[in-house]
Amino acid sequence: MVKNRITISLILLVAIIGTLAYLILFRPTPFSMQVIPEQIKGDTIPGQRFVFLVTISDEGEGFGKGKAVSISANVVGSAVTIYPQAITPVQVVEVTVVPDATSAGENLTVTIRGERDGLEQTKSITFSVFEGEDTIGPYAVALRDKFVTWLATNHPELGITNETEWTGTIVSPVWLVVSHYLFFSDEWEMHVSWHIMIAPYDWARIDLRHRITEVSPSRAFEISSVSENVEPQEIEPPETVWR
Repeated sequence: MVKNRITISLILLVAIIGTLAYLILFRPTPFSMQVIPEQIKGDTIPGQRFVFLVTISDEGEGFGKGKAVSISANVVGSAVTIYPQAITPVQVVEVTVVPDATSAGENLTVTIRGERDGLEQTKSITFSVFEGEDTIGPYAVALRDKFVTWLATNHPELGITNETEWTGTIVSPVWLVVSHYLFFSDEWEMHVSWHIMIAPYDWARIDLRHRITEVSPSRAFEISSVSENVEPQEIEPPETVWR
């Protein structure tokens, strides 16, 4: 009788260990997904590039922990690009949404999905599009180039030079008093902002986010007065990207 009980106990123990091992080795690892921002500042206009940042985090143990999560997105009335299309927990995806002309006057909802080993996470963000055009691009480029020339000499570790190629887009087009613009190189996101005032209050600032590895800016610089040609100085970066 005692021997039978021991045998049954051993069988149960082996079964429990086997079940736990199966769950650890073969159950997909759950993950969470964060989309930045969850709400935008102001509205958008047709042709504006709106860049959402997506990160994922493993939640617990299981099969596939640390593997890449595939990212997809869809929204009616806009072109969508995703780069890169799959990420690990140490990377950042950029989901770029460009509203077309037919979306003016509409509310658009972008739905972003992450999928791995049959598990899925979904986030949706709604924003408004109104009629308008970008009239500040040339001035934003001029300010960007002021900073770039200075950075090339004073902060060569950033790898930003006068030969760096940028793609720009207006952001927060109806934001008053302070104007905002975003530029993207292969390596960096640069947010340019400037105060629409006379000297000595006509400051301009940039903040830099390293693409694919950062979700918030890591460096920032300011010209305290543009019209007085004050040399840039490094300042504390903002806690979040501007969207």
